[in-house]
Amino acid sequence: MTGLVDEILARQADPHRPFLVAAAGSLAFADIVAAKGPDLSAIQPGDVVALVGDFEPDSVATLLRLVDAGAVIVPLTRQTAADHPYFHDAAHVNVVIDGGAVTRRPQAGLDHPMLAELRARGHAGLVLFSSGTTGRPKAILHDFAPFLARFRTPREALVTMSFLMFDHIGGINTLLHTLFNNGLIVVPSKRTAEAVIAEIVAHGVELLPTTPTFLRMALMSGLLPRLSGSALRVVTYGTERMDEPTLSALCATLPAVDFRQTYGMSELGILRVKSEARDSLFMKVGGEGVETRVRPDGVLEIRAANRMIGYLNAPSPFSEDGWYDTRDVVETKGDLVRIVGRTSDVINVGGQKILPGEIERVALLHPSVDLASAWGGRNPITGEHIEVTVQLRPGESLTREDLMRHFRAHLPPGLHPHRVRFGEVAVGHRFKRL
Repeated sequence: MTGLVDEILARQADPHRPFLVAAAGSLAFADIVAAKGPDLSAIQPGDVVALVGDFEPDSVATLLRLVDAGAVIVPLTRQTAADHPYFHDAAHVNVVIDGGAVTRRPQAGLDHPMLAELRARGHAGLVLFSSGTTGRPKAILHDFAPFLARFRTPREALVTMSFLMFDHIGGINTLLHTLFNNGLIVVPSKRTAEAVIAEIVAHGVELLPTTPTFLRMALMSGLLPRLSGSALRVVTYGTERMDEPTLSALCATLPAVDFRQTYGMSELGILRVKSEARDSLFMKVGGEGVETRVRPDGVLEIRAANRMIGYLNAPSPFSEDGWYDTRDVVETKGDLVRIVGRTSDVINVGGQKILPGEIERVALLHPSVDLASAWGGRNPITGEHIEVTVQLRPGESLTREDLMRHFRAHLPPGLHPHRVRFGEVAVGHRFKRL
């Protein structure tokens, strides 16, 4: 049977042309074929293998060879090293590959029924972890066979910055799309605004998949105008809610760039999304085998054919007829939706339900504010009240009184924050606000 490495090799117009450029060097598919890499001879079909790496030559080569070996792959990054023991246990890892070393890890839980089901199919698997913003990260198990199937339809491949991480479904999607379609991935030397912008210009990057938080940081850096006249054609943003002030400022700063929203979650695989317009937060979510519906309470539900097998460490989130509660509250316009918040984030002030995104949107209208995060604090009278942390732009100063005047000018009385803090807004390794 033809393996994944052979299948991708057959699709290469020139196997010696680089498909990946990184600080450590470039990588052509011929290098994958010739690479020795770690000794995988002891890897058995169905082994659950944690692969610690990034979009670097050795990691990419090892990932593809593990698929051919029939392993269940758990991609991890060094940025999350403190959580690796938890990830190993949650995913039932019995082999760890890190820095070229292959270590077998005794694990009593290899009889998990979902892993047994995958082994019975004779397929490789993929385990990704949720972001863990509402509890411990969940281990999401996919069958690699249907996950790969969508990449076999030829599509345009742009020169792409691999901003999304090695342990993220969007990052894996970028890698496989590029390999199957003779594209080029540029790996940033650092995930900072200065490095990413400089390397977009230097390497002729056409597509930047990223997050709203990073785009806000890049906007506030003042460096984005350097991309005017560059090869950059498309910026896609997802993994968290975008705010209107940031999108409007991005569109004004880079008028020749098409800004497109993405939407999805690791549980459902990759969804096809079409933005209403470059400056609109409304989008149509769909794709082959994907159905959507909005409940009376405004929550979006999705049913997808290529969904995960299930969580390895949590109950199934699907209804009996296969619908997934995204917990995203949406506004609708025909068959378009706009994400306005998360059900888990709703602030209940004396029975009035308030979405933090509205408070954050107004905070970001102030020219001195870089990032903002709002949430509900306990209140003995109203149950909850609104609290907000704002991170100021470098060199800016702002008093609490001035900021409260700003809120009062833009929000009705029931939405005024009860408490305002100035400080750093926490951002995780995936450039999402925590």
